[in-house]
Amino acid sequence: MKKSQSELLGDLFRAYFDTRKHKRNTKSQLKFEFDFEHNLIELCNRIAARSYRPNPAICFITDVPVKREIFASPFAHRIVCRLLYNYIAPMFEARMIYDSYSCREGKGVLVGIERLEHHVRSCTHNYTRPAYILKLDLRGYFMSIDKRILHRILMRSLDRYWMRPSGDGHRWCDRLDRELIDYLIDLILFRNPTEGCYVLGRASDWDGLPASKSLFNTPENVGLAIGDITSQLFSNIFLDHFDQFVKRELHCRYYGRYVDDFYIVHPSRRYLEELVVRLKEFLESELHLTLHPKKIVLQPYHYGVAFLGAYVKPYRRYATKSSVKRFHIRMSQLEAECRHGAVAYARLLEIRAVLNSYCGHFIHFKAYRMLKAQFNDSPLRKYFDFAGNFRKAFIKEQLLPQWKMPFEDDDGQ
Repeated sequence: MKKSQSELLGDLFRAYFDTRKHKRNTKSQLKFEFDFEHNLIELCNRIAARSYRPNPAICFITDVPVKREIFASPFAHRIVCRLLYNYIAPMFEARMIYDSYSCREGKGVLVGIERLEHHVRSCTHNYTRPAYILKLDLRGYFMSIDKRILHRILMRSLDRYWMRPSGDGHRWCDRLDRELIDYLIDLILFRNPTEGCYVLGRASDWDGLPASKSLFNTPENVGLAIGDITSQLFSNIFLDHFDQFVKRELHCRYYGRYVDDFYIVHPSRRYLEELVVRLKEFLESELHLTLHPKKIVLQPYHYGVAFLGAYVKPYRRYATKSSVKRFHIRMSQLEAECRHGAVAYARLLEIRAVLNSYCGHFIHFKAYRMLKAQFNDSPLRKYFDFAGNFRKAFIKEQLLPQWKMPFEDDDGQ
């Protein structure tokens, strides 16, 4: 199906509003939105003429939760990435295994943790039989993705699915423009974000970052930039090839993966030891990926295992030491603010959002004692109270503006 320019423009408008949801009030978004209709029409014309080329990205280092190199694309290119995502994600999502949890609707970190618990319970018949957990990680995953292999997987999959039903009574070939999709995949996938990029920060910011985790050290056509929504989708499609091997050929029933962090639960330790060799051979031969030799964990289930920020043990789970440490550091910073002078109401709203983010995270773990020790005598209690065993923080009633009803949310509800 060949898309008309008006249809492409409508798709771009949808992609724009999808992209804008989580990027409101950023400088690049505000600059684009100032004349967004004209900008989208111009973007549509350039894509239709196949003359669109993205502007340079911005590169910087982030330390939370771990040190990573990020390439932030211009807002217009984020829209183009979202356009491709909206086109092909439903096609690939429908064929991915259930136990792939990263960057998928209805999935995520909490689902991944709960599924690990479910798999352990199932394999051990509710903790009454022995079982072992094999947990593996990939070395420098995003920076090791071979774009040529990924491109072959994408093209082969599109060819296979193209004439199949899309789920709404039509075939994919009746809904999508294959030539446009091929153009967008080539444009986005083979873009080198290091070319002409603007580097924020100092060269010393890269100190301590392994060479295998920087795009500046990768060979040509190897490595995906962390930052674009298509990188998340491409990474899932790339490792779905591995997922299918584990589930369909090795018949591993209790398997789950979040990005490059995955586990297998099985009653036999010897079986899992032998499995490591087969997984390693497949990853190296088929995908040119390497298992991280220092992150291979094989132990009885009752020892517990760290996965996605949780330490999972029978009948309970705890937050990992690293996430607890970050929590205490952040609370110390906020307490220092509240200890010295009055805090404006607008700032209290921001602090409340941070507190509720942490409270909402830790309610999924055995963390009541930790939260009680942190908040009982905290300077934060000068401005905030907590409800439901520290499930939620709220600003004290006497500090609310007079026009605001007690416990009224910011949207007036």
